[in-house]
Amino acid sequence: MTDIPSARPDALAWVNGSDAPEKNSLNLGFMALTDAASLIVAATQGFAQPYGLTLNLHRQHSWSALRDRLIDGELDAAQGLYGLIYGVHLGIGGSAPVDMAVLMGLSQNGQSINLSSSLMEAGVTDAEALRHCVRQSGARLTFAQTFPTGTHALWLYYWLAAHGIHPLEDVRTLVVPPAQMVGHLRSGHIDGFCAGEPWGAQAVAEGSGFTLATSQSIWPDHPEKVLGCTRAFVEQYPNTARALIMAVLAASRFIDQSDENRRSTAQLLAAAEYVGAPLEAIAPRFLGQYADGLGHTWQDAHALRFFGEGEVNMPYHSDGLWFMTQLRRWGLLRQDPDYLAVARSVQQTALYRDAASALGIAVPESLMRTSRLMDGSHWDGSDPAGYARGFALHALSDLPIANLS
Repeated sequence: MTDIPSARPDALAWVNGSDAPEKNSLNLGFMALTDAASLIVAATQGFAQPYGLTLNLHRQHSWSALRDRLIDGELDAAQGLYGLIYGVHLGIGGSAPVDMAVLMGLSQNGQSINLSSSLMEAGVTDAEALRHCVRQSGARLTFAQTFPTGTHALWLYYWLAAHGIHPLEDVRTLVVPPAQMVGHLRSGHIDGFCAGEPWGAQAVAEGSGFTLATSQSIWPDHPEKVLGCTRAFVEQYPNTARALIMAVLAASRFIDQSDENRRSTAQLLAAAEYVGAPLEAIAPRFLGQYADGLGHTWQDAHALRFFGEGEVNMPYHSDGLWFMTQLRRWGLLRQDPDYLAVARSVQQTALYRDAASALGIAVPESLMRTSRLMDGSHWDGSDPAGYARGFALHALSDLPIANLS
């Protein structure tokens, strides 16, 4: 990490003169999820005004609606799923290709895979029991995720495949908006789901389900939500985009600064206009305190975080590359893109460096980071095409790339 000892004394010069935001009032989209916290805090707690911005929050009811409003320009920027932003850019997941941009990371960790109480009563409480159930069941189990190219689909697929369950052949999957997951689980319409919090915690709290795995158990400190917009927005309003990054970075730093700040943020999120869930469902996992509904409790070493001294927020090229490898692995991408060229286009690293440096926030020297996932796979971004082909379970075509349409 590059150590920047203090913020530049002229940090607020970004809002003056030639650096002033070209557009001062922005419409931001978000979902009813606790990892929207930095946008909500930035908009409501005075973090945007010093950078010449007014942030107007617009809660969305589905990721597809958020996507459509972002593309149409009704939203200037939004909390986004990594795979959603890349899916739009690549023209998959239900929309024509539109050049997109990731301004910064908003969060890491904090998602969960949850199963129904009926499966718990049947003794399906671990991966081995689930695999046996899938093999023996006359009817395929049904799992919900939140968007076809989204992170929750990919965490669910990755976890199932790592335990020998093919997510596209051995089980049925469907799309359900995050806030509707618990209701679908309670009614028996689904057997399990992968979504962001507080919905896994809410299923546990009301006894309709239990948490089988967290996303951080798949990949510790994995990239999760991002601040996304169209490339056209960045090109038309570069100063505005930079000021927006600064405001959200400042809010992210505040949230992670102390447990007291986290508690006050959790209370803010519980309001009906934001997440609209009970504080007792939001606060524990927001503070890293997990109870899985099976009698196990723990303080998670890789719980939801928003800043991590800037490690959360850098739009690493390798993060964008990884999500493309999984879109390729599961057949959503029919051929290999120019992985690095796409990541360089989408990830707004120069803009982020300017914003972070102005705030005295450490900026990683490398645009690639190295990780090891739950199945032992090593990820460093050096060979994305080879990585996508390196899994035993996949939905890749056997045809040579040149013959794919």
